[in-house]
Amino acid sequence: MAAQPEPEITLYDLACTQNTCFSPTVWRIRLMLNYKEIPYKTVFLEFPDIEPTLKELGLVPSETSTGVRNKYTVPAIHHVPTNTYIMDSLPIAQFLESTYPERPIPLTSEHGRQIESEARLVVGKVFQTTITPREIHILSPRSQEYFRRTREATIGRRLEDLLLEPEKEDQLWKGMDDKMRAVSELIMENKDKGPFVLGDQISYTDFFIAGSLQSIRVVDESLFQRIFAYEGFKAVYEACLAHMEKKD
Repeated sequence: MAAQPEPEITLYDLACTQNTCFSPTVWRIRLMLNYKEIPYKTVFLEFPDIEPTLKELGLVPSETSTGVRNKYTVPAIHHVPTNTYIMDSLPIAQFLESTYPERPIPLTSEHGRQIESEARLVVGKVFQTTITPREIHILSPRSQEYFRRTREATIGRRLEDLLLEPEKEDQLWKGMDDKMRAVSELIMENKDKGPFVLGDQISYTDFFIAGSLQSIRVVDESLFQRIFAYEGFKAVYEACLAHMEKKD
């Protein structure tokens, strides 16, 4: 059996009880690492351990345009060869693309930006009432307490109060059908050239889509199936499956 290469990257990820990646933002970086075949190892962090761990590594959150300091978050990476630590998905993606230019991945495109913007507007609206209150069920007791305390302080309601009755949840999804189909059509605009957003060229937007779907799948299979039913989302997810085998 061939020896495994020494990891060049330590990827800091969000822990869950299923011992797999479920953060959509971390999945974007994991997909990049897998696609570029960069050897890496994963360190899973519980919610309350993210800030103290990343602080200890010397990481400092960026500031918003108004000067407000962002929160500590994953993904974060340690690039062993250069002893470089980076936090947040986009700076990490930019670093990986410049450091490992083999198997290039376009990080942005006009078409990709449009898809990401539209997808956030459409799917983001149903996330709070369908995904967020279900995430707590795949967290450890320590992370559950942190997640409940911080999320409920933000939304001003109990997580359970966000959940709709099954019939009302069905109506919510049905009400989004036209918009979901429109995003799906955008995704398939170059389908005559290949399965990806840009046709035959995989891009960061594909990882945005596939990573989001995989995250939802870990939280709740039935919600994943609702989005997977749309042809564009399904095509990109299936085209990225080959790069989703390493999940931990």
